[in-house]
Amino acid sequence: MKIQINKKPVNFKLKSTSGKVFNLSDMKNGLVIYFYPKHNTPGCTLETKDFSNLFKKFKALKYEVVGISKDNMESHLKFKKKFKVPFQLLSDEKIQVQKKYGVWGPKSFMGKKFMGTIRSTIVINKGKITKVWSNVRVKDHAKEVLNFIKSSK
Repeated sequence: MKIQINKKPVNFKLKSTSGKVFNLSDMKNGLVIYFYPKHNTPGCTLETKDFSNLFKKFKALKYEVVGISKDNMESHLKFKKKFKVPFQLLSDEKIQVQKKYGVWGPKSFMGKKFMGTIRSTIVINKGKITKVWSNVRVKDHAKEVLNFIKSSK
């Protein structure tokens, strides 16, 4: 399934580092969801740090940020603590949400082909998807997302 702008996002529930179940339909304000492949890899760590550093600016614009990967909850909790991540990380071990959002697909690395998470970010506001980035380049991406939100206010 391809994510479409101006469409209602598909609802989902996932375990969260908050200790509760995150339910998309409970979100009333804006939301940034970034899908990333794996904890403690250079790109994912940098992306998470960048979103963490800008988190107060997202909050000031009434946006929450959540990160989703297929890592298990134990790994999420360690990663969150290690890098002092101020927002929820969600565990999609069964890759159901990633498949629903079309971010699970064929990838290749050093000549090997495999299925994996396609680094992607979506912005949701007022119950609709307002922006989608796919095959994200990590450098300055969080800043780009913040600038998009500022420009759409």
